[in-house]
Amino acid sequence: MIRRCAQLMPDKRDNDTDDMNKITEIKQGHPVWALGLMSGTSMDGIDGALVLTDGETIFETGPALNIAYDAEFRARLALAVSGKADDGEILALTDALTARHGDVVRDLLADWPGNVAVIGFHGHTLYHRPKQGGTPGETCQIGDGAQLARLSNLPVVNDFRTQDMLAGGEGAPFAPLYHLARLKTYSGTRPVVILNLGGVANVTWVGNDPENNDDQLLAFDTGPACAFIDDWVLAHEGRPFDQDGALAASGTVSKTALAALLDDPWFSEKPPKSLDRFGFDLAPVAGLSASDGAATLTAFTAGALARALEHFPERPTGWFATGGGRHNPVLMAAIGDCVGCPIGRVEDLGWRGDTLEAEAFGFLAVRSLRGLPLSHPRTTGAERAVTGGRLHYPD
Repeated sequence: MIRRCAQLMPDKRDNDTDDMNKITEIKQGHPVWALGLMSGTSMDGIDGALVLTDGETIFETGPALNIAYDAEFRARLALAVSGKADDGEILALTDALTARHGDVVRDLLADWPGNVAVIGFHGHTLYHRPKQGGTPGETCQIGDGAQLARLSNLPVVNDFRTQDMLAGGEGAPFAPLYHLARLKTYSGTRPVVILNLGGVANVTWVGNDPENNDDQLLAFDTGPACAFIDDWVLAHEGRPFDQDGALAASGTVSKTALAALLDDPWFSEKPPKSLDRFGFDLAPVAGLSASDGAATLTAFTAGALARALEHFPERPTGWFATGGGRHNPVLMAAIGDCVGCPIGRVEDLGWRGDTLEAEAFGFLAVRSLRGLPLSHPRTTGAERAVTGGRLHYPD
């Protein structure tokens, strides 16, 4: 059974004329400003960004903003993600999470002179359990779309993943079609990979004809990115992440532990495929020193990306990283060593790496309202190209 935390996602509400006009404009294919919101698996905060789009082309990007979670809220979120929060706490956490997203919307639009037609609201993933064989998957993102519509006085689209999973998809990753749209103007040599280094790592491989999705697009999760490193550093050093990879740089990789981690049969499974934040057993690193554990987990992320090369139709000529992990020079160098070429940043393409995924969900909200696909057999393994999302109007 696919769970959507349905009790936290009320049905569509009645709308006023202005909201209806905005949605009609989108459905007619007019470019509109959309506001995307993302709270990633790293649990560091909320990203918000504006993008001018018709759901097919990105014409312009607008202001962007990040609001970091305070330590107390992050601890509450981590407890819920670990499965240790009761239903009452999850409901309270959902209200608090949605209110914080409302703060991002308010602050981002405070000095914005333009009109925003829709908000794309991903929420925060409590768990993501992809299908296994014939067993359907489960996914749960908390966040109340109706509440955010009331707080922002704007239409909100959320619940992006359910329809994909009902169509046999993995329910992740969901940014690849945005990457594909952005790469339409890329003039470099292909194939090229967009590498997302958030809590979990995923790749979007784009070949020589970006219009031919069937043959020239492949996306999948590759393994951990920063989540395990962050958790390790928090547990051993009391800090939320490994600043500049300094702790890992001071340690030594345990070859025995690394080999055991990379021996997981998941790496041999053909993509598309996706992961939960806690998708691997970290028993091999138990007992290592703080620095050696950080070094080994950093090497694990890099080694997992090397395993991803086995699945690409053609070896990429360039890699461009987005997400928080691109700020870690030790991790970036380790990945470059493992895949055999330097790893660039999406800033090299003129993109914004700190808010790219937020932009993607603004773009996907517009696609949802136009009935365009949000996922594809080559991005999530769905049986067909699938749209999705749930629309909420303000009261």
